[in-house]
Amino acid sequence: MKNTNVQVYCGEGRGKTSASIGKCIELASAGKQVVVVQFLKGKSSEELNLLKRLEPEIKVFRFEKNDCPYEQLTKEQKQEQEVNIYNGLHYARKVVDTKSCDVLVLDEILGLLDHKIVGIDLMEELVHLAEGQIELILTGRELPKSIENLAGFVYQINTIKEG
Repeated sequence: MKNTNVQVYCGEGRGKTSASIGKCIELASAGKQVVVVQFLKGKSSEELNLLKRLEPEIKVFRFEKNDCPYEQLTKEQKQEQEVNIYNGLHYARKVVDTKSCDVLVLDEILGLLDHKIVGIDLMEELVHLAEGQIELILTGRELPKSIENLAGFVYQINTIKEG
């Protein structure tokens, strides 16, 4: 069954996070409380500092501690980072369980599947828990068919030309 509360921004192109943040601004402007949990981004401060200025309407959380993205980490750093990623997932689950916002964005959560950090069952569970309670926005490159089938809206962002 499709969940009209679920939107997905996916694809190889740049702009998935920007599109989801634009949607957040639209929803926050309409009086909705928004929580964004970002994964696999590292802790780049410039982008995060800009997003922090949107508080309290839009609250942004990153649980990862390294400066660089996940792909650039050593094996040991990845193991440490995965603990932080699971902390972020537990927080997202708590947000859904307590209905502490109207909109929850899980930015780059699909990448956790790509890197085999989590299984599809965890993501499907989050989607089902949010159903009818919280608007859920997921981003990432690859979209599994099971999540596509659960989503009400799927936007594919691809680069046609660069440069």
